[in-house]
Amino acid sequence: MDTAPDILKVSILGRESIHCGFHLIPYIARTVLTTLPASGYVLVTDTNVARFYLSAFEKAFNAEISKLSSAKPRFLSRVILPGETVKSREGKADIEDFLLLERCTRDTVILALGGGVIGDLVGFVAATFMRGVRFVQIPTTLLAMVDSSVGGKTAIDTPAGKNLIGAFWQPEYIFIDAAFLETLPEREFSNGMAEVVKTAAIWDETEFTSLETNAQLIYNAIRTPSTGSAGRHISTRSTSQSLLLSVIRGSIYVKSHIVTIDERETGLRNLVNFGHTIGHAIEAVLTPHMLHGECVSIGMILEAEVARGMGVLKQVAVGRLVRCLRAYGLPVSLADQRVSRCPGACGLGVNRLLDIMRVDKKNSGPQKKVVILSRIGATYEQKATAIDDALIAKVLSEAATVKVDLSTTSQHVKMATPGSKSISNRALVLAALAQGTCKLKNLLHSDDTQVMMAALQELKGASFAWEDGGETLVVTGGAGALQVPTAGTEIYLGNAGTAARFLTTVCALVSPSAPTNAGTTTVITGNARMKQRPIGPLVDALRANGSEITYNESEGCLPLSIAPKGLQGGVIRLAASVSSQYVSSILLCAPYAREAVTLELVGGAVISQPYIDMTIAMMRTFGVIVTRDPGTDVYRIPRGTYVNPAQYAIESDASSATYPLAIAAITGTTCTLENIGSASLQGDARFAVDVLARMGCEVVQTANETTVTGPKRGELKAIGEVDMEPMTDAFLTACALAAVAQGGEGNTTRIVGIANQRVKECNRIKAMIDQLAKFGVQTKELDDGLEVYGRPFNTLTRGASVHCYDDHRVAMAFSVLGTIVPDTIIEEKRCVEKTWPNWWDDLENKLGLKVGGIELPRAESSTAAASEIPSPAASASVILVGMRGSGKTHVGTLASAALSRRFIDADAYFEAKHNIGVREFVGANGWPAFRVAESENLKEIIQEAGTGHVISMGGGIVETPQARDLLKNYAKTGPVVHVLRDIEEIVSYLGDESARPAYGEPITEVFKRREPWFAECSNYDFINHITADGGEATNAEISRFFRHITGQPNLAENVAAGKRSYFVALTYPDVMPALRHMPDLTTGVDAVELRVDLLRAPDALGAIPSQAYVTAQVAALRRATSLPIIFTVRTISQGGAFPDNSEKDAFELLGLALRLGVEYIDVEISASERLITELAARKGFSQIIASWHDWSGKMKWNEDVVRSKYALASRLGDIVKIVGKADTLQDNFALHDFVAKANLQRGAKPIIAINMGVEGQMSRILNATLSPVTHPLLPSKAAPGQLSFAQIQKALNLLGQLPARRHFLFGNPIAHSMSPTLHNAGFEVLGLPHTYELLETANVGEELKATLAAPDFGGASVTIPFKLDVIPLLDKLSPAAEAIGAVNTIIPVIKGGNRILCGDNTDWLGIRESICSRAPSIGAPAAALVIGAGGTARAAIFALQSLGAQRIYLFNRTTSKARALVEAFPDAPVKLIETLDAWPAEGPAPTVIVSTVPASATTTDSTNPGAVLLPLALFDATANGVVVDMAYKPAETPLLMLAKSAAPKWARVMGVEVLLEQGYVQFETWTGRRCPKHIVSKNVLEKYFATA
Repeated sequence: MDTAPDILKVSILGRESIHCGFHLIPYIARTVLTTLPASGYVLVTDTNVARFYLSAFEKAFNAEISKLSSAKPRFLSRVILPGETVKSREGKADIEDFLLLERCTRDTVILALGGGVIGDLVGFVAATFMRGVRFVQIPTTLLAMVDSSVGGKTAIDTPAGKNLIGAFWQPEYIFIDAAFLETLPEREFSNGMAEVVKTAAIWDETEFTSLETNAQLIYNAIRTPSTGSAGRHISTRSTSQSLLLSVIRGSIYVKSHIVTIDERETGLRNLVNFGHTIGHAIEAVLTPHMLHGECVSIGMILEAEVARGMGVLKQVAVGRLVRCLRAYGLPVSLADQRVSRCPGACGLGVNRLLDIMRVDKKNSGPQKKVVILSRIGATYEQKATAIDDALIAKVLSEAATVKVDLSTTSQHVKMATPGSKSISNRALVLAALAQGTCKLKNLLHSDDTQVMMAALQELKGASFAWEDGGETLVVTGGAGALQVPTAGTEIYLGNAGTAARFLTTVCALVSPSAPTNAGTTTVITGNARMKQRPIGPLVDALRANGSEITYNESEGCLPLSIAPKGLQGGVIRLAASVSSQYVSSILLCAPYAREAVTLELVGGAVISQPYIDMTIAMMRTFGVIVTRDPGTDVYRIPRGTYVNPAQYAIESDASSATYPLAIAAITGTTCTLENIGSASLQGDARFAVDVLARMGCEVVQTANETTVTGPKRGELKAIGEVDMEPMTDAFLTACALAAVAQGGEGNTTRIVGIANQRVKECNRIKAMIDQLAKFGVQTKELDDGLEVYGRPFNTLTRGASVHCYDDHRVAMAFSVLGTIVPDTIIEEKRCVEKTWPNWWDDLENKLGLKVGGIELPRAESSTAAASEIPSPAASASVILVGMRGSGKTHVGTLASAALSRRFIDADAYFEAKHNIGVREFVGANGWPAFRVAESENLKEIIQEAGTGHVISMGGGIVETPQARDLLKNYAKTGPVVHVLRDIEEIVSYLGDESARPAYGEPITEVFKRREPWFAECSNYDFINHITADGGEATNAEISRFFRHITGQPNLAENVAAGKRSYFVALTYPDVMPALRHMPDLTTGVDAVELRVDLLRAPDALGAIPSQAYVTAQVAALRRATSLPIIFTVRTISQGGAFPDNSEKDAFELLGLALRLGVEYIDVEISASERLITELAARKGFSQIIASWHDWSGKMKWNEDVVRSKYALASRLGDIVKIVGKADTLQDNFALHDFVAKANLQRGAKPIIAINMGVEGQMSRILNATLSPVTHPLLPSKAAPGQLSFAQIQKALNLLGQLPARRHFLFGNPIAHSMSPTLHNAGFEVLGLPHTYELLETANVGEELKATLAAPDFGGASVTIPFKLDVIPLLDKLSPAAEAIGAVNTIIPVIKGGNRILCGDNTDWLGIRESICSRAPSIGAPAAALVIGAGGTARAAIFALQSLGAQRIYLFNRTTSKARALVEAFPDAPVKLIETLDAWPAEGPAPTVIVSTVPASATTTDSTNPGAVLLPLALFDATANGVVVDMAYKPAETPLLMLAKSAAPKWARVMGVEVLLEQGYVQFETWTGRRCPKHIVSKNVLEKYFATA
């Protein structure tokens, strides 16, 4: 007989009803049956848990029941679907119906076996069934064990929110079987640990300390499954098992204690909501892709930062909380890649989160209830604290601004800065390598030190504990004993350069002997920027000394694999001209080499000698004395073991100290810093004396204190040259001050000795130059520094938005400048966490400045299913690769114009850098030398222009492994585009090209060699189809493609709530013959589906089209339509033609679609979930339609299987598609009901739900999202029952879903207007029931007012003379209408149930589109000309301003009118000119000309004095420009005729063409459908020329 297990019991509400142990299933059955007698026991679980444990429960209960002598009770089980969707009214009713069907009575005991969903749902069933029955909680997830199962809260979700309907119903027992956690996925375990950490953080510091130090042991309990029943009894329980059970019991005890005191959550129980106020809001946006505990983890850190901002919680506590949560694999920031890859991550805006918090049951008004920590283990109040929205918003904001206060002049601040990063990192390494214990005081609590500590723990090099509330770190050193981390574990260092350099040599110390679970090498890696920072000289030196180190990606950079061979020692030669950290790395580790080390520094002047001296001084403190040969750079380090001093105090960070001192200098106030003075080990401590004193500050410095008093605001002195080599990190602070420093020669501050700052977190010299330019400050780059030319502070540009390159020093330096330049925005504010995490709080709480949060605009990005591979960042630069002659420069130029980005041609970059042409360089040095230089250029360009650029590389960039590694690494986070062009076209083109050196081999051979490399290094393909007409379609595709890959995808706008969208399904085996019909085929639809499974090349034998053929088909389709493409590969069993057994081939084609920048990828969810997830990980800004087709005809929309498929599709895709088959009309009503309920769910995805067959046609009519339609021109329907777009519109009208609307033209005279022809033609083609009529009245009177008020009014055009008179009748004007001062379009809009009339002006859009479509390469014109000063001229200026025109010349015969127009646009670069014969001396000739005067008012005849003379000099005949004449008639105006003869390269636009363009906009605004331009324009132009 099985003996009773050893149980830990916890009391709640006066009963010991919580039983904790291992392998408890027999015990649970015995306890329930003996203490809770009943006629029946019903166990409810889900399919996931059932496959592990249901049979064991059935066996145990049946065994115990068989032992009963009395009447035998029944044991029943109910298995339901997993997931949050079952926690609903329907899910509850399903269980209740089962209980009633089984005739369960009031004495029934219900057992909830599962996670939180099961517990909440079953608990609520128990609370209401038969007015309440007994139930038992058996949680199987850690989160449920420590949180949801304890306390008696039960609930279900509703469309209005989570847990809004429920009850308090206490379980009879809660059985905590920790053995269940062995089958729990590790992510779910971490999910639960968030609640464990939370509980310790609010209540028990001792428990928190245990969690901090024992993460690995706790994980071992679930990573090493117990054999048999090991752990059931204490005697068989491992250390890890005991620790895990203790942690669980401790967390449950705290919650039980709180629940016992406050069962109904009136005060104290609120404490367990620490992290939940913000965490729940995050969860509402990211569910189901981020788990509850993961969101609460982030919420805890953000709420701790709120407490820090209030001044009630120290950074030490925040740092401990961050480290502890990270130790359990939990995210601690919204910047975590797991968050950024989630669907809806772009919706994590500040206002959105605050809005969600506003409807939380705990909150009200402009304040939120937040649990505020006062220290680890204690809260500020014994309840949640009311916090103003403004403080929460400041914490949530990704950017910051310092409020300028010009009245502050007499302030004296006394403070201490955080511990030195340099000393902290050295102290951690020294103490870890030493023997004994050391107490580190004033350790910097930052990202850098956190990753250093985590790495040392992974290497088993030391153990850490905290004292004094986290103020003191106790390090127990390992005396140099290190181990390779567990197999599969990488040491991730973020962007911590110091840690990366130091740990490279530390990892080389690891000895060969290792535990069985260790890996074969130690891998250290970092983020994208860290993978670009150099480490080559250090690796070279270690390799030469016998260490075995491999570059895993790019040569010379992380990640590294380091073999456990130990450090040989002896003579080590190191190049130290790039970073002194290389030197310190070897110095720190040298005592543990097998031989005494002689370190020789070679390769030029040693950089940052003070940091080397610092390392040597600290080594002496830890017992090892380094000697330096006199007059040399040779250091001798003896073998030995460091000995930990009992205590080591870390002085304040001298680099960080420069910022508060600089604020005093720039604002004319006084600041005293403690713990940093002349006795400092740090070179930057000299900043006050060597820089600030020279700038006019009063400086008083003692051994341990520095005081700076700034001169009167605006009186800082420029100091000429200053050598900052001893304090390089402080140069950024000096630059900020130099920007406003005056005096000397040209207000110049010349900073030298800082060349190494180009290879820090970013190229800091370039960063300062680029960002100072935003303030209007001029600079000059030097070989080893820069010059800054100061300006009066009140002349600097306000409102500059500073990009910080994820560099803490850039952010803090510009925050100094922000104290006197109003509205300065510091982007990426969190990058300061590297060295001063509470910088923004200290600015406010210690320096007395006001800091605000700024929410930056978010790039529109598609959602992404969770994965391990990052999607390309929207701001990342685009790199183009491809064969010479493929058109990279042409494509790149147009792409940069479309994206408003700077274009970099790598050849031009090379020639500017080397002062020699590429051809000449190759001739003089050969191809190998050129390839080496080219690779170095690529590395520099990525470092300097990694965001906001389009970069065209040379064709041979892929020839070297080093360059290929750089490109492949970059492609992980940014777009690398392979520009493809037909090889025969390339050969023909290159035959005439002479600017580049010859290959020396056939071009086709070069292509064959490089083609696989291009594919390997890129993540996108762009097909550059060269056309004879200059390629207008290609130009449009360039704009679409590059907008798509940079976060501006060409998605269907009508895929939105309240709108209807459609796609036409192409069923051609070859789309080429259909291209000429594409305007007709796509009429009215929002997207085009390419059925890839139906494609067949003419000569193809198999059923699978080749990738080359599919690529050609997509490229051809792009030339014929600008609509988004839906890329579909449907298998035979799914109703398509692709072989069922070729899943791998199908996903290769789907991957090709992503490379081609296809907008929508249709993926069947019956495919491998792993393949779908991997595809989603690479999708960038494409969207996935997750589809499920049931061709059996057996599917019923109200069954569990459909809900299950919906949940799966919703998790995997951005759009859900479910297709069934209708046998009766009722099937369509069931579908409609299912969709209605699905759309009520929070965060519901768009859904395509249709029934096939004739009986299912109603579902096609009523479906709102991307309904598939057919067309009479198609060879066949893609599915039975498909309707055309026009058929659906007519049906919707008959069903009352699309009521007829009347549209009008208001004006006088209007009898000859083309507008009725335009709009009525469009309505007819689309099958819309609307009409467009003329309403000619003498004035804006009652007739017009009645028309506007009519219920069937659909919109109106407005022309002369009513464009101003109609404005008083409208409710709202668009910004364009306000700026232009006239309305030409009226739009009725339903808002909040009420109809309002909005006035807009589309004239400017007609002008803008006319320019962009005819001359897409113009981009932001350097100069443009507007002729005229009336209302249309205002629209022209508005259009040109929107294009980013740098100069807008304005000419009008009546100068006073023109001057008034200039004043109406104060922010536009409008310059009044008095003649058209010449342009202002400082300005270029215009490349865009817009005339807004009647044709009769212009002439080319000099003898006509009554009109404006148009001279030949008006046009720059050498340029590609565009001229727009707004005159409606005649078709050939004097201006257009002059352009035709004088500037044949210019595009010419007639007034009627502008009318069409603005009419297209009106049509789409009123109907939500694209105007069928090809038919409308044909009708309008035929009528126009017939009456001209």
